[in-house]
Amino acid sequence: MNGQVVNKVSTRGRSRRRSRLSGIAVIMLALVAVGSLYTAVAAPSSAQESEPANQSMKVQEGRDLFLSGCSTCHGLNLAGGAGGPSLIGVGASSVIFQVESGRMPLAAGVQQAPRKDVRYTTEQIDALAAYIDSNGGGPSLPSGSLTDGDLQLGGALFRTNCASCHNFAGSGGALTYGKYAPELEQASARVIYTAMQSGPESMPRYGDNQLTVEEKKAITRYVRYITEAEDVGGAGLGRYGPLTEGLVAWVVGVVALVALTLWIGARA
Repeated sequence: MNGQVVNKVSTRGRSRRRSRLSGIAVIMLALVAVGSLYTAVAAPSSAQESEPANQSMKVQEGRDLFLSGCSTCHGLNLAGGAGGPSLIGVGASSVIFQVESGRMPLAAGVQQAPRKDVRYTTEQIDALAAYIDSNGGGPSLPSGSLTDGDLQLGGALFRTNCASCHNFAGSGGALTYGKYAPELEQASARVIYTAMQSGPESMPRYGDNQLTVEEKKAITRYVRYITEAEDVGGAGLGRYGPLTEGLVAWVVGVVALVALTLWIGARA
């Protein structure tokens, strides 16, 4: 009889311990689930909070660069000044083109800003672009690579829209009133793309309705291709096409004929 009572008591004790352990396990699982859920929700929000903070720091850096290097001409509030136009609403692409090609800062007023050595790093240029873009937005670079477009499509679009000024080989050419279409060999992919977006000097501006993002990427890739390709036929002759090639052939042919005629006359 006493043995049965002892067995019942021990059984009840084990049941209670199992219940307690089960309760602790349920609480632990609940805590783990809540922690995982919080991590999944809080991590993106933290990243989203840090992104505006980083952008704000970049804008501030760009403002400091602008005040020290650009405000003399463009004014302290970007509204223009002594010889410099207003930059409100020009967008990031215009800044990237002008500064990354070395055209800005401009030493003196000229008919057309020439390409010079770049004075700023890519990070500084992006900071300047972010600051100016924050004061009235405009065209900006798309995300991703700028040179992954269709090469064949880029060639067709370049010949249709660009070759009349920049030459079929991107060698540039003269325009009216002392202006010129620059050669494209030194232009980076960012400069080529932003030139189409901003339309500097006499160049037309190509919005996404005129040339889509993919079409501008295709042109950018094609320009980089023709300016980096080797001259498989030997001397490039300035890459001006059949005109210079025909002229060289004619001059060489005439000189050869004259020399042959003189030689025959001397022999006779």
